Order: sequence, then structure tokens, then C-alpha cells
Amino acid sequence: MRKILVLAACTLLAVACIGCGKKEKEENNVTPEPTATAAVENNNDANNGDKADVDAESEGVMTYAEYMAAAMDSEVVIETYVQAKQSWWEDKATVYTQDKDGAYFLYNMACSAEDYEKLVPGTKIKVTGYKGEWSGEIEVMDATFEFVEGGDTYIAPVKDVTALLGTDELIKHQNEFVAFKGMTVEAAGQDAEGNNVAFLYNWDGSGQDGNDLYFNVSLNGATYSFTVESYLCDNTTDVYAAVKNLKVGDTVDMEGFLYWYEGVNPHITSVTVK
Repeated sequence: MRKILVLAACTLLAVACIGCGKKEKEENNVTPEPTATAAVENNNDANNGDKADVDAESEGVMTYAEYMAAAMDSEVVIETYVQAKQSWWEDKATVYTQDKDGAYFLYNMACSAEDYEKLVPGTKIKVTGYKGEWSGEIEVMDATFEFVEGGDTYIAPVKDVTALLGTDELIKHQNEFVAFKGMTVEAAGQDAEGNNVAFLYNWDGSGQDGNDLYFNVSLNGATYSFTVESYLCDNTTDVYAAVKNLKVGDTVDMEGFLYWYEGVNPHITSVTVK
């Protein structure tokens, strides 16, 4: 979670020292990209599973198991399929991708604006980069990519991981497109009058409309922090509006990408109140 961390570092250089908190991306280096929302909507609307007959990896390309077994900071070469785009800025793109065996989070991958427009859900790409880790999130950093000419397409079917919450098995599905069902909305904090509220702008309530939304949901007595990542789903999307309308005690079903930050912290793309 990098927005506030880098913002704090920049402020320190300006002598005004402020605290640093929990965020995902460099706020000064990444800006929302309008097509990110469309990518998520296309992912959710796709006929999941119809294109699951995925090609085997090309020569020299790692399987998902080989990628996961690779050492941190080592070079990795993978073939994967775009599921959604988070952001583009200064010829760098952040993209959620997946194949039939697992998922990959491509952070700040070299990408022209023209190529970014072509990264529609289902598109097959070959990626060369370095395996990295950020507070538990495994990702591909400093990457370049090329389109796989004549490659098939693949939209990952949503996987219900509700029963895996609180288990060691859950992290094995990191970055996959997943569902959580029948969870209860808990208080995320309090407003100025001391009333419980169902969500916060930013993790500590320091933001405003347009920033990330943080909300808490529980299952079997355990509470988890979920996020609507504003660069992925901004304040014009249905999911952003749905979270702003949540009430403590609501029962919800959700879908999103299984991001990790000091534990499970999904980037939610769909919320339905039961």
C-alpha cells in the first residue's frame, strides 16, 4: 500500500514531517485511468469459463508453480491473461492478470498509452520482470511485456473463497478473481457525532469522496478489512456507490481481486446487499 508512504516521503523532503499510513500505490506517481473501470465491468459481465481452454506456456515461459517457487528478486517470464486494469501513468501500467493455474499482479509494467488501450480483458501477454513482495503481496515488478500474437483469450471464472477465510489455504489464491458470500458489514469507524459508520475514506478516514473506500466485514466471529481501490473502481462506479450506501449489519455478497496487505485485503469490484 503505497500512496501515503510515498506522499509522506515527499513531504519529509519538504521539511514538513507527517505520519505515514496504510495505502497501496504512489499517490504522486499514479493517477486514475478512465478505462480501468470499463475493464472491471467487462470482466464481471463476461461469460466466465467459456474460454477456459487455455494454451500451454511457450518454451522458456514459467508455469505458475515455477513462478511461485522462484526466489524473490529473480527474473521471471510468464504468459498470462489480462483480467482488469488498475492504472496507467508515465508509460507504466498496473494490471490484474490470471491463467488457469493462478494469478499475477503486474505493478508499474512498462506500457505505452496505445498499448494500454489494447490490454482488454482476456488478452494474452508475455511478461518479463522480477518477482517482488510488498507487505505480503507477491507481484511482478519492473516488467516489460509483449502481446502473444494469435494467442487464445481467457476470462477467469469467479472462485468462491468464503470458506477459506482465516485459513492458510486462502493465500494460495492471491490475486485471483474471487467471491465472498454471506458476510456481515461491521463498523469501520465513527463519524464526527460518534455514530458508527460502515465505511471510511482511506484506511484511517482521512480522505474524501474519490479516495479509496475501506469497510469491515465479518464471518464466524472474525472481521476483515476490504477495499474499493479507487484507481480500479472510481467514484462513478456501481461498487463505489454500493459501499457508500452500506449499513452496519447488512449481509453482503462480494466479488473482487484477492490482493494482500499484511493479510487479506481484497480489491472489491462488486457488492450486493442480500
